[in-house]
Amino acid sequence: MKLKWRISFFLIVILITALSFWNYKNRVYDWDMPGYIGCLYSLKYPDSPDKVRKLTYQEIKKKAPDHEYRDILGIYKSGDKARQSFANNTKSFSEQLPYYRIKVGYNMAILILYELGFSSADAVTFLSIIAYFISGILIFFILKIIFPDNYIISILLTAGIMVLPPMTYMSRVSTPDIFILQFLLVFIIGFLKNWSKWIMFVVLFTIIFIRPDYIPFTLSYLAALGLFHYFKNRQIDYSLIFQGLILFVLYFLIVKFYHYPGWKHLFYDTFIYRRPIISEAPPDFSVRDYLGILYSKGIYFKRVTVTALGLLALIFYFSKDLWVRIFSVFILLNIYIKFLFFPHASGLRFFFGYILLLLLVFLSVLSKKYNGFKLRKIA
Repeated sequence: MKLKWRISFFLIVILITALSFWNYKNRVYDWDMPGYIGCLYSLKYPDSPDKVRKLTYQEIKKKAPDHEYRDILGIYKSGDKARQSFANNTKSFSEQLPYYRIKVGYNMAILILYELGFSSADAVTFLSIIAYFISGILIFFILKIIFPDNYIISILLTAGIMVLPPMTYMSRVSTPDIFILQFLLVFIIGFLKNWSKWIMFVVLFTIIFIRPDYIPFTLSYLAALGLFHYFKNRQIDYSLIFQGLILFVLYFLIVKFYHYPGWKHLFYDTFIYRRPIISEAPPDFSVRDYLGILYSKGIYFKRVTVTALGLLALIFYFSKDLWVRIFSVFILLNIYIKFLFFPHASGLRFFFGYILLLLLVFLSVLSKKYNGFKLRKIA
């Protein structure tokens, strides 16, 4: 069996390498790229914001196809006044950077690739490919844990997950979505292997360091674990409260240090009106406006809802384990917490990581129910 697993791993590495190369050849230079390249150059030239803006767009122009570069500039098809302002106005461009700077761990990874000799644009795009490759290896390892005696299922499921449109799309664009997925997969390994709460805390700490907007995810996990501990032992685990305080302090320090405008600004700029210069117009909107946007976006959220609720129902059907059920509800709730804060219903990449976690939990309980679907020798 060990030999078969080694051969399986070798085949998976070849497959993921081929997929990674294919995704890199089809990489996308999108409008998030200037933000992350701008963060990189602002580290190199902190006192030269005009130089940072010019270098950012000069570097993208060298690498991006003409139609994608024109889209970044806001002059492709219909004109985009905000993007045009970012490209031509240093104040406008600089005020957008805090939205990107708070992804500290992601920006550090870009800086490392840049220092290794990659161009700024290549550092951003290649980082997504590296994260895609590592995610594929982690998925295979997770499936090996779930199906320890069935390498065929592990190969087929890994291949199937890696070619899903959200996975391939995330590997091609300049966002931290595929980068954070690696750490969500490490998190699910910890769940499956029953790691200690302090090792899991290190994973949660890393997630917040990479993307502080995952603070609801990390704190709700600690709350779910504390709830389970209370039901099981009728005691409050104060160490979990202490961990939550540390994570919140980390979040608070990152937000303050990088002068993050705040959720209200992000929501306004994303769903109401993208302000070319943030400081010149307040992000004022009413509760009615907010609810109206939630309603309009929620109509297109059916795919995620049906998938997530379906997986949760299957998990509850196949498993009576209290911790598994609480953990699954925790993941489901985070899908909707994410939606409430950022109702980008058409962007499946924003919710795909959580759906994948639910899928892996479902496969785990299914494997336990049917004893790993062991392969049997043919007599």
